[in-house]
Amino acid sequence: MSLNKDGHLKGIVATIGLLVIWEIVGRLDLVAGGALPGFSEILIRLWVDRADYPQHIMATLYGSGLGFVFGNLLGVGAGIIFAMSPVALRLWRGVNIAIFALPPIAIAPILTLTLSGMTPRVVLATLGVYFVTMTATVIGLSQADSRAIDVVRAYGGGNWAVMRLVQLRGAVPSILSGFRVAAPNAVLGAILAEFGGGGRWGLGAYLLGSLGRAEPDRLWGIGLLATLIAGLSYLVFALLSARFLGASRAVTMNTAIPDSQIGAQGPFARIALLAGACALPFGLWWLFIRLLSVPDMIAKTPLGVVNYLFYAPSSVNAQGRLWQAVAETLPITFAGMAAGLAVAFVLAISTRLYPRILNALMPVALVTQTMPLVALTPLLVLLLGRGTSLTLWVTISVTFFPAFVTLAQGIALVPKGARDVPRAYGASAWQEMRMVTIPASLPYLFAATRLTVPRALLGVMIAQWLATGRGLGNLLNQSRGYMDYGMIWTVAVLSVILSVVFYQLVVFAERWVLSRLGMQTAE
Repeated sequence: MSLNKDGHLKGIVATIGLLVIWEIVGRLDLVAGGALPGFSEILIRLWVDRADYPQHIMATLYGSGLGFVFGNLLGVGAGIIFAMSPVALRLWRGVNIAIFALPPIAIAPILTLTLSGMTPRVVLATLGVYFVTMTATVIGLSQADSRAIDVVRAYGGGNWAVMRLVQLRGAVPSILSGFRVAAPNAVLGAILAEFGGGGRWGLGAYLLGSLGRAEPDRLWGIGLLATLIAGLSYLVFALLSARFLGASRAVTMNTAIPDSQIGAQGPFARIALLAGACALPFGLWWLFIRLLSVPDMIAKTPLGVVNYLFYAPSSVNAQGRLWQAVAETLPITFAGMAAGLAVAFVLAISTRLYPRILNALMPVALVTQTMPLVALTPLLVLLLGRGTSLTLWVTISVTFFPAFVTLAQGIALVPKGARDVPRAYGASAWQEMRMVTIPASLPYLFAATRLTVPRALLGVMIAQWLATGRGLGNLLNQSRGYMDYGMIWTVAVLSVILSVVFYQLVVFAERWVLSRLGMQTAE
């Protein structure tokens, strides 16, 4: 039996063993007084509720499927434009960062207020897909074979001929890897929109309607079914990569905003591009409101948010509630992000020292990646209650997997020759790790940190929305119930601004540290 088949067999045995333990623990009510039902009990409840699921599943698949198609079309199209025009990439940098840093739970109520029907879930799924595919496309196009490009140019081919004959063909593996990561994002976006009030049907709406009942088996069933859908969407593109490309590439988890290489420019041109990149997101926000012709009471322009927060009669009260919510959200966000990064870092190092750990961790890691947050959080509420520990666990669970994959990839890419040098002088495996591997993988540690910033804030806000009754997530939920549209828009904008600011701080720290060490970033 080959090593690959042996590894698959061990994975199957480990999964069966985990399900057996789950069944025993659930049947004996050993966790939180029955909060974790036996696996067979969940399957039985799924069968009992089988008539409820088809319309909910079809609604979620329809919204996420359209969002996946639109997001990929936009992502690939934008990636091609950015690869051919560095000026366009620099100008849209602010929009790209805002989309990446956007906590979907923050704008779900806005989309349901300003859009109708299936449109909110399609838009949110599209936003979740766009950035991953755009980044994968730009990275793939930028890594084209320079020799093939020279051949095309030698025969008189222009930029478009180079793009069509060389760059696009070479970028297919990277783009498919982007599709693989984007597919679960589309499912999460659709479910978040459903959870935010985007229609009667959908797994998010079904989950929301089931939260107040003492039926943990139903909640677990909805959560596992949502995870299965997201996981299958991931698996489809993993199999496509293996089938048509001969090998499956590593998951593209690098979320650095692709950098642009622009020739020498004067200070005025640089300032104009920077100002345009900063102003464009606000211009698109204003244009979005005006094109939809939404009443001013509901839809707030940038100036409307400023007026609500600083000049309206209720501004003092609004500021007090907002800053109190921020004070409750940020500390737990930083704590959860730090814990998630620490766990990912320790486990990534352990996979180099003890490779078998990777086989044991990947099934659990994939589940945490593909399980939609709104499905995961109610299940953790059943197990952990509604305190701070719940928020920490949600935050760690959503930051661990992408950080772990990024760090493990960085450690695996350290050249073997560099690792052999200290070993030749008698260094132990840990000494080699400390002197060579860890310093060499620093760019990937920063890349993982960039990735976890918005996910950590998203996890905290969802936990606060669903369970703890504190912070920005709870303020957003309360404001929706009170029809306080100004606060809804303010929380959404502030959430994006916080994520963007933290992202940029990590970028500045990364450039400073790596420049001091004479290293390149992982972009």
